[in-house]
Amino acid sequence: MKYVIKDLGEFDETDGLVKIDVCSDGYFRTGKDGVIGVYATGDRKVEFICFADRTIAYVLSAIGYPAYYPVKPVSVQKPIKAVLMDLDGTSVRSEEFWIWIIQKTVASLLGDDKFTLDETDLPFVSGHSVSEHLQYCINKYCPQKSLEQARGLYFEHTHYEMNEIMCGRGKQGAFTPSPRLKEFLTELKKLGIKIGLVTSGLYEKAWPEITSAFDTLKMGKPEQFYDCAISAGFPLRKGSVGTLGELSPKPHPWLYAETATVGLNIPETERNNVIGIEDSGAGVESIRLAGFAAIGMTGGNIEKSGTKCLCSRYCNSFDEVLQYIKDINS
Repeated sequence: MKYVIKDLGEFDETDGLVKIDVCSDGYFRTGKDGVIGVYATGDRKVEFICFADRTIAYVLSAIGYPAYYPVKPVSVQKPIKAVLMDLDGTSVRSEEFWIWIIQKTVASLLGDDKFTLDETDLPFVSGHSVSEHLQYCINKYCPQKSLEQARGLYFEHTHYEMNEIMCGRGKQGAFTPSPRLKEFLTELKKLGIKIGLVTSGLYEKAWPEITSAFDTLKMGKPEQFYDCAISAGFPLRKGSVGTLGELSPKPHPWLYAETATVGLNIPETERNNVIGIEDSGAGVESIRLAGFAAIGMTGGNIEKSGTKCLCSRYCNSFDEVLQYIKDINS
């Protein structure tokens, strides 16, 4: 049985969306006030409320600040002017490292060095903000602990492990460039396509990753290569000034929207000339809600999170993505 969601597409029961009767906040219900249907992504991070003439998306929050967004129709139009690229998992293979840091944080909260995350936790401890990841773990494993405690321990582990890596003593293989990253990026440059780097990661964890990858690939400084790079900013800690990043990251649209509109100077009216590349469900949701076509990459949690259906294309490699771009622009 197929069903059509206005401005989102045509789906069936195998596509990963879950039909629900009522939105999680109770505000919209199927069959009332013009609501035709309510559907959730498999990871339950986004719910789509469908009307005859429009669809709105409800982005849930583990820390109490959900939001509604209009769903915009997308298409991929010639010429593709910009490519927006995720960092963790897409550009650099580092997801396992940051999940390991989350695991170490929860182990410290529990006082149990042998603690390990379950496989079912994986969609909820990658792709979102640090606070979202930690709040999920607190709710499941140690509800008596606070987010403040968890964040403190998280940054202790992060600072220690990052310093160990920079000193050559850290976790082996923590940050590895994705296969064919250099060839893909340099070819985009030759084609005159703008490139934006987009990450929900905080600057202090994200920038060493891409710097390490560029050093490995002998590509110089990433800040001189990318046309724009947006991170979740700097963490709020006592004694320092933080920046907005914990309540507005993926799957919210703002990181991708700001990269394209402000960083790359591409107006919203030209959003169909922009594509975003992601390997996580939260990232695909973010790209799609920002009004861009999402190109999904294998190897992440897109299929497990039930968001593959939101991708305009699903690719196995950068070579495949590059050929798709060339075909569009030819």
